[in-house]
Amino acid sequence: MPFAQTDPDVTLATLEAIFNALPDSVFLIDPDSSGIVYCNRAAWEGLGYTAASDLLDHSVLTLQKDVLGPAQWESIAAEIRRRAPYVFIGSHRHRRGGEVPVEVHTSCLDLRGRAYFLSVARDITRRTRLESELIARDAQLRFALNEASDGLWDWDIASNVVFFSPQLKRMLGYGPEELAPALSSWTDNIHPDDSALVRRVLDDHLAGDRERYDVEYRLRNRNGHFLWVHDRGKISDRDQDGRPVRMVGMVQNISDRKNLEQRLQKLASHDSLTGLLNRREAEIVLDSQISLCQRLKLPLGVCLFDLDNFKQVNDMYGHLCGDRVLAGVAELFGTHVRRSDHLCRWGGEEFMLICVDTTIEQLQQRVETLRELLAAHPWPDLEQLDRVTASFGIATFPEHGGDARELFIAIDEALYRAKAAGRNRVERPMTDRSDPES
Repeated sequence: MPFAQTDPDVTLATLEAIFNALPDSVFLIDPDSSGIVYCNRAAWEGLGYTAASDLLDHSVLTLQKDVLGPAQWESIAAEIRRRAPYVFIGSHRHRRGGEVPVEVHTSCLDLRGRAYFLSVARDITRRTRLESELIARDAQLRFALNEASDGLWDWDIASNVVFFSPQLKRMLGYGPEELAPALSSWTDNIHPDDSALVRRVLDDHLAGDRERYDVEYRLRNRNGHFLWVHDRGKISDRDQDGRPVRMVGMVQNISDRKNLEQRLQKLASHDSLTGLLNRREAEIVLDSQISLCQRLKLPLGVCLFDLDNFKQVNDMYGHLCGDRVLAGVAELFGTHVRRSDHLCRWGGEEFMLICVDTTIEQLQQRVETLRELLAAHPWPDLEQLDRVTASFGIATFPEHGGDARELFIAIDEALYRAKAAGRNRVERPMTDRSDPES
């Protein structure tokens, strides 16, 4: 008898025969653990198993492809309790690795004083194929179906009623009867930083200034995480005055591509060892910050510093030790500069710090603090090192230079004097551009 922890009797034997005669799969599920307590013949046979015991006490999460992890199960379990019967369209994993599309109806059941979920899963392979054929014949959706998508939408502009396809709901982690068919179900879940862009592109298309609506942005799923999506659509119907009344489109999940792009962009602009901006990006930032401060009439502080006797560290202790020192300096200073500052690796053992709205006096005070911090910093994982120090050259725009080249000449001269004077010190240029004697 395939009931878990239940003594068989005549009534159960009769029920067992009835359930095994059903063409649909039947599962009895523990709502707390998601464990399968009972399943009928159609359930285990339909998934390629040889007996009910192959499924009993296993989590339903191992079968349901579209329920990802305990957190989503808890969310769905709460929804089932609130609005049973709960309908979910997804895919079950077949033992041989394939997928079986199913429509699952789940109700709450009290059995001998214990709460269970009773799920009836119907194989909808044939129905899905027929629906696809019907949709393909629908002229209103032909545009969206001409291209691959993870979901379709159909917007009645006058009423703001939106049809979200089951694929789109599934992509966002919702069941087919969730996600209200309203425009707000979409607009409320757009990332705040992307909302203005999406609205502008949509308005341009509705106004006839764009041939189609086409935009990439972040969209919140059921779990509160943001997916990167590529959303495309087009007006499909107009009234007798030419005003748009209907629009259809499709959504693709492009999170993997976006994440890869961001990793590649970071590799191009950041130093792989320290994680700081590299020299190429530092030059771009310096030019842009000079332009910003010039427009706003603000001072810009720039510091170039060099680790003292760093060649000896590499020669005596090895380049691995040297790399750990460079990374450690970046991490130490990174936690003690302002969020508006830019800390960069200029090259080798040289670093640059760019500080907006900072006078030469403020910059010297800030850099002196960093110098003392580094000199006193312990290196417990590098016992052979006593301490690490650095020499600092500082200058400000427009006091010591009107562009990046002039600033760098002033800073480099100050850094040279810091080293010549004994290292582990901060120096500023001897003269400034406003000094008539310079």
